[in-house]
Amino acid sequence: MATFADFDLLPTLIADLTSQQITRPTEVQQQSIPALLRGESLVGVSETGSGKTLAYALPMLSRLKELEIGGSAVSKPGRPRGVVVVPGRELGEQVAGVFKSLTHGTRLRVRSVLGGSKKQVARQNVNGNFEILVGTPGRLTQLLDTWDLRLDDVRTLVFDEADQLIDKGFLPSATQILEACPSKAQLVMFSATLPPSVDPILAPLFFKEPVRVRTAGASRTVRGLSVENIAVDDESRFEALRKVLIRDFAVGTLVFANTRKQGDELAGWLSQHQFDFVPLMGEMERTERRRNLAAFRDGAVNILLTTDLGGRGLDIQRVDRVVNVHLPHGLDNYLHRVGRTARAGREGTVVNLVAGRDHELMAELKWRSRKK
Repeated sequence: MATFADFDLLPTLIADLTSQQITRPTEVQQQSIPALLRGESLVGVSETGSGKTLAYALPMLSRLKELEIGGSAVSKPGRPRGVVVVPGRELGEQVAGVFKSLTHGTRLRVRSVLGGSKKQVARQNVNGNFEILVGTPGRLTQLLDTWDLRLDDVRTLVFDEADQLIDKGFLPSATQILEACPSKAQLVMFSATLPPSVDPILAPLFFKEPVRVRTAGASRTVRGLSVENIAVDDESRFEALRKVLIRDFAVGTLVFANTRKQGDELAGWLSQHQFDFVPLMGEMERTERRRNLAAFRDGAVNILLTTDLGGRGLDIQRVDRVVNVHLPHGLDNYLHRVGRTARAGREGTVVNLVAGRDHELMAELKWRSRKK
């Protein structure tokens, strides 16, 4: 399909897309939107930056608005009809923002309940009538346990970053959320990486056999990505980083460490060498994380120091470079990290500081590049 107008979407949604100069669907959108408009359950695997949020947001908005137009408007407080579950606050805020940008014509109401906010604020956010809820697993299950939230009228349930949500840490909450929805609800799972080994976990969760979508670039690095590998050891790692950073001080750069301890060491080194940066770490206060993200997004600083927390969900247009000071232990985390740049057809650069322990990951990346 050449344009969004070729889909059976509401004209108001097409108008909102056009106002944002979004006219041509990506591969994952072309494959997913027709099936989701038909109400089918779906598992989608597509590379980062490929447009997965729009792939599920547009059909959800269209179907829920058609219910309202047909005389079946939401009439009970705290009972949404569309729910999107996300693993973290930053991704949740971005997803909610995408939905809200598409509601100027549909006038559907979008709420969010995300970790890091006060419980009372979350309870207020699900008070009254609304159609769509974006939430993190812990906050959603808390509201279910206190009966502030009911999911018995849900028509579509989406798990975004599904590989993380069905991991053992989140799986009990994900299962509780799923079981609170009607058995006939449409279930949608999207991720940039979804290893075949999770299929035995996925199968029992689905109400019926889902449509499976996998784009050509799934589980691979994206086009437009330039990769540089620099051999280092523990003594030369920071000097190599210094040489990389001084090449262009104005480039928006994500700097990745594996652990909080490594992040703290990097923060001390960056400060000592007078590099302007802000950190984004899991243990930080919500207000500080939001303030630091805003400073980086707005260009007040050019370096964002983070762990794998920043590897998922962040969609910041000015990320032109990713530097893996410490490479992750697994390929999936690597793909999520490097997917923060070269998004939506743009170009980007990844610099990997490669030590002896990283050779297994490098070999797997080399093998996958040959399969392209």
